[in-house]
Amino acid sequence: MTTHPASDPKDILAPIREMVRACMQCGTCSGTCPNQAVMPQTPRVLWAMLAGGETEAVLESGVFVYCSSCYHCTLRCPRGLPLTEAMAALKQASARANPWAFKATQRFYHRFMASVRRHGRVKEAEFMTWYFWDMKNPFLPLSYLPLGFRLMVKGKVRPEPPSFGGPDALGPLFDRVRALEERS
Repeated sequence: MTTHPASDPKDILAPIREMVRACMQCGTCSGTCPNQAVMPQTPRVLWAMLAGGETEAVLESGVFVYCSSCYHCTLRCPRGLPLTEAMAALKQASARANPWAFKATQRFYHRFMASVRRHGRVKEAEFMTWYFWDMKNPFLPLSYLPLGFRLMVKGKVRPEPPSFGGPDALGPLFDRVRALEERS
C-alpha cells in the first residue's frame, strides 16, 4: 500500500500544504506577482503541485526563491490565504532539505548582516571581499566586475562609504533580536 505524501508523517511540506489547502486555483496570486515572469512556474502551479503531494517537484521547482515577500498575492487572494508566509516556509523547508543548494545565499546573507552590524550600514567593498573569500572560488569576483563597474560609475557604490554610529553600533540591537528569536 502506498502512502499519499500529504498523510506521510515525514512530509516536510504538510504544514505548508495546510496553509494553502483552500486554494481554488483562481490565478490571482500569479497575476499579481511582480516576479512571476522570471519564475520557472507560476505560484498557482506551485500551489497545485503542493496540493497534489508532489513534494520533490515543489522543492526542486525553486519558485519560492523568486518571492520578494511583497505581499501582493496575500493581499489579493480571494480566500485570504497566507501565500507570502507559505513561500517563506517553502524557502525554509527547502534549505533544511538541501542545505548545499542555499550555501551561497546563506553566506551572502551572513556577510551582509555582519557588515551592517559592524558599520551601521553595508560597506560594499568589505562585504563582497569577505563573501568572495567565503565562496572559495577565485573566478567568482570576475563575474561581478561589469556590475561593480557600472554601479561605481553611477555613484551607487563607493570604495569606502562612511560608517554610521561607530564600530559595532548595531551590535546590541542584533543581540536583542537574536535573544527574542531564540525565545520563540
